[in-house]
Amino acid sequence: MNQALLKHFYGIEYWDIPADFLTPPIPGRADYVHYLADLIERELPAKNSNIRCLDIGVGANCIYPIIGVTAYHWAFVGAEIESKALEAAQKIVDANEILRGNIELRLQTNVKSIFKGIIAPQDRFDVTICNPPFHASKEDAEMGTKRKIKNLTHQKSSKPILNFGGQSNELWCDGGEASFIHQMLQESVLFSNNCAWFSTLVSKKENLRGILKSLQKMPVTKYQIVEMQQGNKTSRFIAWSFLSDTELKTWGK
Repeated sequence: MNQALLKHFYGIEYWDIPADFLTPPIPGRADYVHYLADLIERELPAKNSNIRCLDIGVGANCIYPIIGVTAYHWAFVGAEIESKALEAAQKIVDANEILRGNIELRLQTNVKSIFKGIIAPQDRFDVTICNPPFHASKEDAEMGTKRKIKNLTHQKSSKPILNFGGQSNELWCDGGEASFIHQMLQESVLFSNNCAWFSTLVSKKENLRGILKSLQKMPVTKYQIVEMQQGNKTSRFIAWSFLSDTELKTWGK
């Protein structure tokens, strides 16, 4: 289905991922990119072309760069800690002329870092994008799937299968989504002049309260919570910036 969608709507002739890697639901991923495009148009009025985006956790599927390049002509840097995923993403880039020259992939060699080791001193990004690991452990992921199956079918499942698959680093990390995002917030301070806007998906609404408390203790100038609706599912992302209104208005000149 993804191969068909990507070929029909985005002109992608080749797209494939290794077995058991995360298969992205494309409409939801596209929503995130479209809402970020709205944010850039609204908040960076001087930057109407040559948009550069950093994708944290680009994955084997390379889905955010594919949508951003083909729909908006953005340039991307994709960061990833899994070398096999990076190789698969590079194969997708190399096989599609529309992507070549517009997507650069970088390996994160320190599993404890997010922006460190990826953003160079001379780098300038208009926005960052991220779909963080959702669960705190494999057991947590399986329990969540069991609950979803029970809610949908009213039956218990002894062998839950994740809807879209995924490797361990794609699905869980110590402390889960909240811990990952808090680390991202802390590291973003170090690169406050390298990026106009940082952003990340927040899958669990209950995590917003802690994230907002952390933001209020940081030297951010503004932040936004953007809700997205896909059928019966509501998702959201949060975006924040350390730049003044004047700096944002003239960013890119």
